[in-house]
Amino acid sequence: MAQPKRHHKLRIKTGDTVQVIAGKDRGKTGTVLRTMQAENRVVVEGINMRTRHLKPKQDEESGRIVNEEAPIHASNVMLYSVSQKVASRIEVVLQEDGSKKRRLKKTGEILD
Repeated sequence: MAQPKRHHKLRIKTGDTVQVIAGKDRGKTGTVLRTMQAENRVVVEGINMRTRHLKPKQDEESGRIVNEEAPIHASNVMLYSVSQKVASRIEVVLQEDGSKKRRLKKTGEILD
């Protein structure tokens, strides 16, 4: 019997700027295009590029080669401060109005 998918707690959201800390694209930065919570993966713009060869779907159409971003594991990226140019861990802080915000530990920069 197949195991049900667990949802991991991702602290990375769509639109965040992240830096890759492990793998072939180590040191590169990009914007998160999509998060895959069940797989604990993120898709980052311009990172982990893959080439796909697509067959023609109709007779008059020709095949083509497409470069696209493949998912990367969320543990291999860190949130990145564009103003300070440094990657940092994240903490969740409680605001005065009772809402929770994400903050970079190194710079104190508030996200969201």
